[in-house]
Amino acid sequence: MTAVESTPAPPAPLPPTPSHTVGPFYGYALPFPGGERIAPDGHPERITLHGYVLDGAGEPVPDALLEFWQAAPDGSLAGAPGSLRRDPVTGGYLGRDGTGFTGFGRVATDADGHYALHTLPPGNPGRPHISVCVFARGLLHHLYTRAYLGDGPDPLLDRLPADRRATLIAAEEPHRTHRFDIRLQGECETVFLEFP
Repeated sequence: MTAVESTPAPPAPLPPTPSHTVGPFYGYALPFPGGERIAPDGHPERITLHGYVLDGAGEPVPDALLEFWQAAPDGSLAGAPGSLRRDPVTGGYLGRDGTGFTGFGRVATDADGHYALHTLPPGNPGRPHISVCVFARGLLHHLYTRAYLGDGPDPLLDRLPADRRATLIAAEEPHRTHRFDIRLQGECETVFLEFP
């Protein structure tokens, strides 16, 4: 009798796994030099948005990463290339040109959970705001929110109860500065937006 070799059947494909927490690895790959400076240095209209990222116990999150998108002062959303530009000769980081407004920034929190963004006032119709995306340890998915500056009508804010609305409004401080703390959970948790 002749032995017949059989070819083993290929293994069944593995089902996809659920999301897992990653990091904190943000400090190695995602921040870029000058990510906190959306406005050109010395611009007379420059404002600062700053605050703390806090966990459910009110403790600072020292390794969060925040991305910011906003309208230009004229209300346009086109932005400008430049935040992540590379030098075509060396391939190194070239960054913003120092004069253009890109509308995008990326900032890591420091050891105290603090961040600061230097930008121009957004020109959104209605109530001006800056969109924020939060990446942090313990999050399976990043979170979206908004920091509202100034006054004016806004359909999102108008639908929220007053106590929840307050978590989206940056407090105006002296010297063209606004404070916006982000609380990931617990008392006074920031309102986070869900996109389909």
